[in-house]
Amino acid sequence: MKILVINGPNMDMLGKRNPALYGDMTLKQLSKKVSDFAKKKGVKTVFFQSACEGKIVRMINRFPCDGILLNAAAYSHTSIAIRDAIECCGKKVVEVHLSDVTAREDFRKVRMFDGVVAACFYGKGLNSYLEGIDFLATEVGA
Repeated sequence: MKILVINGPNMDMLGKRNPALYGDMTLKQLSKKVSDFAKKKGVKTVFFQSACEGKIVRMINRFPCDGILLNAAAYSHTSIAIRDAIECCGKKVVEVHLSDVTAREDFRKVRMFDGVVAACFYGKGLNSYLEGIDFLATEVGA
């Protein structure tokens, strides 16, 4: 089983951007921990990060994988294009966020992907990603 892990804009700034909210782990460190966890479940992970909405849409639509773990970051609250890609890609997609987006600014409470993702895990830092991997491994089958 192969899971594509997509991280959106500013996720490459983890460890530098507001550590009180997002933690001090870099994206590289987070990716390593997610990969190690997934391997224990017999799951291969491929990581992709971009600040470009179109590149994220293309990966959702074209990358060969069994499921997608998506932290679209700010696009989670604004992107109809990513929502449409999720809806038509034919794969289970799980939305994740490091912070609790429901307890933040009003505009972050808008979940553009609600209704098209299989599940959403947020507010638990790294554990949001691990729960997402666990969900996909169970739902899609490792």
